[in-house]
Amino acid sequence: MVYFFIAAGMLIAGYFVYGKFVERVFGADDSRPTPVMRLEDGVDFVKMNPKKIFLIQILNIAGLGPIFGPILGALYGPTALIWVVLGCIFGGAVHDYFSGMMSIRNEGKSLPELVGINLGGTAKQVLNVVALTLLILVGVVFVLGPAKLLAQKINFGFDAATASLVWSGVIFVYYFAATILPVDKIIGRIYPFFGAALLFMAFGLVTMLMVKGYTLFPNGVDFTVNTHPKDLPLWPLIFITIACGAISGFHATQSPMMARCLPKETMGRPVFFGAMIGEGLIGLIWVTLGMSFYQSPEALQGALANGGPAAVVDQISLTLMGDFGGLLAVLGVIALPITSGDTAFRSARLIIADYLKFSQVKASQRLFIAVPLFVLGFIITKTDFGILWRYFGLVNQSLAVMVLWTTAVYLARENKLHWIASIPATFMTVICSTYILYNKVGLGLDYHISCIAGVAIGFACMGWFLVKKGSLVPVPVK
Repeated sequence: MVYFFIAAGMLIAGYFVYGKFVERVFGADDSRPTPVMRLEDGVDFVKMNPKKIFLIQILNIAGLGPIFGPILGALYGPTALIWVVLGCIFGGAVHDYFSGMMSIRNEGKSLPELVGINLGGTAKQVLNVVALTLLILVGVVFVLGPAKLLAQKINFGFDAATASLVWSGVIFVYYFAATILPVDKIIGRIYPFFGAALLFMAFGLVTMLMVKGYTLFPNGVDFTVNTHPKDLPLWPLIFITIACGAISGFHATQSPMMARCLPKETMGRPVFFGAMIGEGLIGLIWVTLGMSFYQSPEALQGALANGGPAAVVDQISLTLMGDFGGLLAVLGVIALPITSGDTAFRSARLIIADYLKFSQVKASQRLFIAVPLFVLGFIITKTDFGILWRYFGLVNQSLAVMVLWTTAVYLARENKLHWIASIPATFMTVICSTYILYNKVGLGLDYHISCIAGVAIGFACMGWFLVKKGSLVPVPVK
């Protein structure tokens, strides 16, 4: 039990100590007018209460990732705890904070525009493709996942497949409305209720785990042991498996959306850095549940084989909290992907609009972009969920690498402490390079060769950055 509370305490301390340090490095300044103070349009640039923005941000970023990923990551053993804590504080929270604050300093621009400003036009074009691919994958994955969970609870008298299809249609309709309506009309109004369900789910489950006498980490806490039943290599797979909850490139597509609503720069730390720490706590809870509820990695693997992470969520929730409490807990889990799926499509609309320099004030202009997006999303739903999830993980972490290097370049341009971004950028470059070289979704090379090559690529990127940083100059802020 003590390990759980130490890990949770480290995450909270990370916000107050390292978060304050990161804010000081950036130089948050309330005398600067934020984008919403100059560009408010009643649609995407809408001034909102920072507490509401925080709640929207944490729901935007906390999709299925900080639940499904940590459940799968729990198979690897206690190392998952270390990755969630350190990855969240030094990687994910820095990544989220700067993706939001760089947007604030650049008229609320979307992620590809920020990358283009700092890394050049080619990187911008690549990022447009990567970001849109990821957002559409997120939108689709976060239709199929919650639809399957809802179908298990409310099936309308249909078989499981038909009920899931019906719920997919309902969720798509909601996503479409949330994508085209002003940000404060749906997202700004219903998220507080989803937030209550989220908090009830996360803290209620871990509390009941202890109340009902389960032994936390029954197999002990040996950080040197890989406990995966299939003997999959911990390096680099755990760092791809647990993305949301540690570091996730998807978050960088969400932060600029809230950057368009913040009235003061100093609100960035609780909204961006703080929301990531909140997601880290959710990830920590589900790693703990996965390692403690089933008593052994083999038992967890058996549960996953009979329905995947969704079945694990359902079983844990019902067992620990009974029928009614379990239903509320599962609804909390459902709220997470739905509140990320809707903003994934919304972010995709904004990225396309920024690229085309196409005004989004009129509803007809928003429909012009949204309709083709949803048609494409519907077509992709016909792809196997397992395949979608694997490619989501790869694209997601690759995007995080680009955002961290963008942050490092931004800090170097401003003659500020780039190491807070360049070190995690190098680490994630090693991880993603190794994964692409080794895994079957990539090149499928020999494991040891992939590891050596991955390290070489990471350090080569750091070396290139250090050589070039002296020639970088600040980009004028509009």
